[in-house]
Amino acid sequence: LVFACYLWSADDLSWLGIDGGLGVMSKIGLAISVGVVAGIGINTAHELGHKKIEFERRLSKWALAPSFYGHFYIEHNRGHHVRVATPEDPASARFGESFWRFLPRSVVGSLRSAWRLERARLERLDKPVWSVHNDVLNAWAISVALYAVLLGVFGLSIAPYLVIQAVFGFSLLEAVNYLEHYGLLRQKTAKGRYERCSPAHSWNSDHLVT
Repeated sequence: LVFACYLWSADDLSWLGIDGGLGVMSKIGLAISVGVVAGIGINTAHELGHKKIEFERRLSKWALAPSFYGHFYIEHNRGHHVRVATPEDPASARFGESFWRFLPRSVVGSLRSAWRLERARLERLDKPVWSVHNDVLNAWAISVALYAVLLGVFGLSIAPYLVIQAVFGFSLLEAVNYLEHYGLLRQKTAKGRYERCSPAHSWNSDHLVT
């Protein structure tokens, strides 16, 4: 990401055999390439977020910083895992729903859910929502600090490309979310609660190669 910021802002890339700086289309292509890395970073953050060691959970927030998707740290573990394959889960695609309808619903719904979950947790602990104890704000603060440093060093001209790589990165995550549970629904039991989640509620191909 840092090297990409240099390439976006440099006026003389003759040492790379380029006359002047990158053109707009090349900068957009580079942003998409970096966005792929950001998307892989979210996948890494997903695994780290499940760890019991505090340091590894902190690394999860750092891995989410380039894509500005820090709230995923809260929503995935405490929201999605509980409500997966139910109408209450924004990250579970409904039957017949296109990806382009699912994408904004999942992005906005996951953000709202993460905030509600963290607010409820802090209220139980009798701590203020707008404080350093809020994990959503903590995760976003890392992104803000990262972007502020990059913009301060390389200039405001890189801002559109930072946005492109972030949006592309979290869209890759949402594409996976769309596929994983598309059209699958957990049924309610006689007690009015949803049945336990099982392999039937995810489109998995659990084989060595896949």
